[in-house]
Amino acid sequence: MANPTIGGIRMNANRDFLLLDGDCGLCNKLAVFLDKRLGKDKDIAYRPILSEEGQELVVTFPQKQQDADTVYLLRNGKSYIRSAAGIRCLLYMKWYYRMWFPMLWLIPLPIRDVGYRIIAKYRHKIFKKPKTCLFRID
Repeated sequence: MANPTIGGIRMNANRDFLLLDGDCGLCNKLAVFLDKRLGKDKDIAYRPILSEEGQELVVTFPQKQQDADTVYLLRNGKSYIRSAAGIRCLLYMKWYYRMWFPMLWLIPLPIRDVGYRIIAKYRHKIFKKPKTCLFRID
């Protein structure tokens, strides 16, 4: 069975996508931080949410997720948003970052999402907007 193609992106079980705000300084810093600390044999692709490819991925998500103005993670064919996406990013990192996943997962989703929303609300005030999107797009 051939792998489906979305927006010119060949989708497969080995490639996951993190969709971030390309105009956000925090998002850019997090993508660069994550990229430098990827675990052995871990692969993740980054796309700006508002890019053509990003939008073509978002429309494949459930309607409730499409309406969310947030970070998206497409992992093993399943989409995640907000803190669920952020915490799962730890799973791509080296072991000493990955070990935090189960501990952070114990925090109930509504509480994690409140923290996520507070950070999201003030991120543009704290982190300077980059002139160009700095994270790797491949």
